[in-house]
Amino acid sequence: MEEFDSNFENVSIELKRGLTNLVVLSQCKQPTYGYELVKSLDEKGFPLDANTVYPLLRRLEKQGLLRSDWDVSTEKPRKYYQISAVGENFFERLKVQWYETIEIVKNVIEE
Repeated sequence: MEEFDSNFENVSIELKRGLTNLVVLSQCKQPTYGYELVKSLDEKGFPLDANTVYPLLRRLEKQGLLRSDWDVSTEKPRKYYQISAVGENFFERLKVQWYETIEIVKNVIEE
């Protein structure tokens, strides 16, 4: 049974990993910083480790899907991320793809 649980956990993690870009982009409509994002997603039932979120934010920024600004007005400066115009287009297309995939998979597994 231990191997079954391990296999299930691995597949579950892979499935979630494939959705991470979609979920993170959806949460960056308003400026948000890394820790705020981690906390918010955890509260919404989609927990992500900070060691996953910070590199992902940097990668999405490098790809032009997010833009960032530093807020240095407080004692602890924070880098805020927000979806870019290119990122918004990417997100909308990815969202359509996700809904189409859900429908296809639903039809296949309920056949």
